[in-house]
Amino acid sequence: VQLQASGGGLVQAGGSLRLSCAASGRTFSNHLMGWFRQAPGKEREFVAAISRSTGSTYYPDSAKGRFTISRDNAKNTVYLQMNNLKPEDTAVYYCAATARTWGFSNPTAYDYWGQGTLVTVSS
Repeated sequence: VQLQASGGGLVQAGGSLRLSCAASGRTFSNHLMGWFRQAPGKEREFVAAISRSTGSTYYPDSAKGRFTISRDNAKNTVYLQMNNLKPEDTAVYYCAATARTWGFSNPTAYDYWGQGTLVTVSS
C-alpha cells in the first residue's frame, strides 16, 4: 500500500482543515488507517484511527470533539477533519496503514506511511 497525504497548510487558531490520504492498491479496505503527527523535537503522536470495515473510530483525548476521521473505501481515501485548531496542533501529519486490528495508537503497529503534510496553526 502506498499512501499520499495532502491538505495541510497555514490556518489561524479556531480554523479548520481537512486532510486527505489517498492509497494505492486493492487492499485498502483490508487495512486499519491511522493519522499521526510530529512536531519539531517531539515524538510521533497518535491522532486518530478508523477500523477496516465497521468504521469504528479511536481518538486520544487531545483530539476528541475536534478531529474526525473517516474513510471512503470506494475511493481508497481516508480523511481527517480538524476543527477548532490550536497552535499546539502545529505539526507534520502522517497517515498510516496496518493490517493489524490492535495497537492502533502505537506507530510501530503500522506497516505503511505517507510522506506527511505540514499543518501550521497561527495564534
